[in-house]
Amino acid sequence: MNRRKVLSNAPFALRITQRKEGKAAIVYQRRPDGKGRDRFQRIGAISPLAFTASVSLLRAAVTRSSFKSSGGDRNSTARDSFKEKESTKEVLMTGPFHPLDADWGARVACFAILSSGLRDAERLFRSSGHLRHADANEAAWWLGMLTRDEGVRPLRALRILTEAVQ
Repeated sequence: MNRRKVLSNAPFALRITQRKEGKAAIVYQRRPDGKGRDRFQRIGAISPLAFTASVSLLRAAVTRSSFKSSGGDRNSTARDSFKEKESTKEVLMTGPFHPLDADWGARVACFAILSSGLRDAERLFRSSGHLRHADANEAAWWLGMLTRDEGVRPLRALRILTEAVQ
């Protein structure tokens, strides 16, 4: 399947960037813009420290997402297990967008929002592990709560629940 076609259908996207401190990421969600067109809009950024702590979450999101540029079918377990064994460097390459489905996109977007401003690598690692194994519907609910105008209280609650803070 064409990469552009895959991206045009993906509800979320992840872009890996190289900063002076190391790799970082930006999470995008497809939303209507001011003219009503569906465009990727930035949800949040994952700092180099948070990126390092969340490599397993990001790798799982990219490899297990149903939107793959290779055009494989979602239930192909042999191909998925092979992709799981690929190195992080190959899977999480800088440059083009990595399309994410709604399940994994919500988890990664929640992590991007809750990791903003946090500096404890161990707690970020725990938080990414909790979100990696979280139910996709719950992650989508949390993302909806976090992207509202009054997102301070839900952000604090999610940080506590995922052990990102004490």
